[in-house]
Amino acid sequence: MHALSKSAFCFGNNMMWLHQRKHPRLEQLLETAAPVTLNRSSKIVILSDLHMGNGGRLDEFRVNADLVKNMLERYYRPKKYSLVLNGDIEELLKFPLASIESRWGDFYELFRKFEQNGFLWKTFGNHDASLREEKNYQLASSLVESVKFRYGDETLLLFHGHQASVFLWETFPLVSKAAIFFLRYIAKPSGIQNFSVAHSSRRRFAVEKAIYEFSNRSKIVSIIGHTHRPLFESLSKVDFLNYKIEDLCRMYPTAEGENRVAIKETMEKMKIELEACYRQGKKIGLRSGLYHNLTIPSLFNSGCTIGKRGITTLEIEGNSIRLVGWYTDKQNPKFTSDRDNQPSELPSTGFSRIVLNEDSLDYVFSRIHLLA
Repeated sequence: MHALSKSAFCFGNNMMWLHQRKHPRLEQLLETAAPVTLNRSSKIVILSDLHMGNGGRLDEFRVNADLVKNMLERYYRPKKYSLVLNGDIEELLKFPLASIESRWGDFYELFRKFEQNGFLWKTFGNHDASLREEKNYQLASSLVESVKFRYGDETLLLFHGHQASVFLWETFPLVSKAAIFFLRYIAKPSGIQNFSVAHSSRRRFAVEKAIYEFSNRSKIVSIIGHTHRPLFESLSKVDFLNYKIEDLCRMYPTAEGENRVAIKETMEKMKIELEACYRQGKKIGLRSGLYHNLTIPSLFNSGCTIGKRGITTLEIEGNSIRLVGWYTDKQNPKFTSDRDNQPSELPSTGFSRIVLNEDSLDYVFSRIHLLA
């Protein structure tokens, strides 16, 4: 069994009955999702959790707004990527839509331009669910609750992720209105941080675990946001490093010459990085991304765009899926690639892109069918 804190283990036991049975809400998302067929020429970038506000000091989006604009306008659009905005794009629990559209109007124009590359889809999350009631919303024609990508006979289901929450205020409109009142008129003026699943490690774990088990039962890939935690193939950064270190230990005895030296050097770097993850984990309540004795690559998370270290996105290109980091030279420490990839700078911007992890969709679905 993988390591979990006692509190998370107890929480998991208390909620086990929720995760062992079928999840009707997630089943509904799969059934009603907007269908999109992928082929070998498909190129898609997935962003989540922009939390766009009014541009003031409590607007979390403004920190990385320039980075988001440059990467969309100068990298993804010229390269003919389609765009999916996977929920919580607007921070409507704190700010009125009119103030958001007034401050970030150029972003709405930029989002719509991606329709020329193929398509623009926007799912809603718990922080922007009220958009369904906005008659004149600028992206209304692209607004759905879930998107179903068909890759041959396989399915990738994209949705925000709050639908798996056991906390009523994140899913039920009546309770959400009370949350809006609290956040907009009490928490916001006081500078109180969002009462959100992204700030609770126990709730992150519960949501991810529920979606992971649903995906395995359905033999699909689920792509979410919501928890603000990037995941690739259901693995957190800590999980991946632990597995990679174990592999290197097994390779070391039979390695010779330069290979043996390279393994040792790589191991030292990973040990330092793993220690840094655990130090950071003490601050943010880091949890393992492993929910099963044998990890199945059925859960991916694009992360968020309000991180101090930069932002993460997911890319699908042909038969490949990638977790990508974007950052500026001022954002430190920089992202480190799990595949020893080197960053590439977006010319004349000061922004850099690095592929953090990448695999083929054929490999991902093979593991799902063999292991789930």
